This record gives sequence, C-alpha cells and structure tokens, in this order.
Amino acid sequence: MVDTGALLSGLLFYLCFIPVLTFHEFAHAWTSSKCGDDTARNLGRVSLNPIVHMELIGTVVLPLLAIYLSITNPLLAGFIIGWGKPVPVDVSNLRQPRRDDTLIALAGPGMNLVLAILCMGIAKLGAVMKGADGSQVGQVMVEIGLLLVRVNLILAFFNLLPIPPLDGSHVIKNAVGMSYETYWRLSQYGFIMVIIAINIPGVRNLIWTATRTTETLLIRLYGG
Repeated sequence: MVDTGALLSGLLFYLCFIPVLTFHEFAHAWTSSKCGDDTARNLGRVSLNPIVHMELIGTVVLPLLAIYLSITNPLLAGFIIGWGKPVPVDVSNLRQPRRDDTLIALAGPGMNLVLAILCMGIAKLGAVMKGADGSQVGQVMVEIGLLLVRVNLILAFFNLLPIPPLDGSHVIKNAVGMSYETYWRLSQYGFIMVIIAINIPGVRNLIWTATRTTETLLIRLYGG
C-alpha cells in the first residue's frame, strides 16, 4: 500500500527540484558564454525556461520512478538517479581553458548556494509573519523556503563529488592538469561510478552532513 503523504512529499520535492536544476544549468551556460564559448547560448541554453534544460528520461521518468520506489521499494530506489541536459562547452573557445572550465563547473553549485541563501531569507520572512499573527501564508513560506534550501544544497554538494562528469571532477581535472583525453575516457564510466558512489553510505552521509551543516549556518546567518 502506497503512503499517500510520503508520495505527496516526494512530488513536492520534485517540483522544487525542477526550478533548482534550471538555475543550476543556466549558471553553467551563462558562465560559459561569458568565458568566450557561445555553444550553449547558440543552443538556447542561456535561459530560465526549464524545458530547455530537461531530458525526458533523466529529468522526468527516472526521478519520478525513484520517488515511487522510495516509498514502495527503497532498495531499488537507491540505484536510480536523475539529471538535467548537460550544458555543452567547447573548451577550445575558452580564453583560459583550465581556469574558465573550472569557473563554469563551479557556477552551477555556486548558483545553488546563492539560491539557498535567498530561500532561507524567504523562510525567515515567513517565520516572522507566522510569529506576528499566526499567518498560514507565513507557515507555507517557512516550509517551502526550507525545502528549497535543502534541495539547493543537496544538488550543490552532490555535483561537487569528484566523479566524471559531475562538476567536482572538472575542478580536480584542471587542478592536477589531467589531459582532456584521459578525462573523457574516465567519463565513459562516470554514470556507473556515480550510481556506485551514491549507494555508499559514507558518500551519502558526507552529502547529508554538508547539507545540514550549511543549512544550520544559514539559519544562524538570519539570526535563527
């Protein structure tokens, strides 16, 4: 029997995930354009339209399937991940390839951190409204704001894992001077490595600890 409450919570998480993912991919595309590569811009990716950053399988089918399985069969759900449409970058167009590739990679998680800060502000405003007159609107702002904070931080820290093709792997690749050929060979196995990594308790705990620690710091930032 399906837990309706848990299912609705999962769908709400997904509805927050879509705009968060959109801003993440937009940041990659915008930064790439500013660094000299207009490949993504020419494909219409410097946009806040979610559709241009979504893939049917990676952004719709698998995440929704994971939500359902997390309620009915958590063991299988752990083997499913979702993703947005990768932002294409032609490093030969970048002014300083390694530096700019690093900036482009960090732009997505950086955008998520900025959004987390702003969303915590929404939650704080909602808490003030709720405390003043018991406003139901304030309660909704608190709940949605905190959920958006968490989704942004999870996406940011997940993408910072040093596994191709996640953003963190670009940072490591450029830091150690890895050749692009070697990196792309490793990337062929990236999907498998990511699935294995997210099913390792230590990796999940690392992402969760980083998320909760940052969330706590943001609450303190707003005087909570």
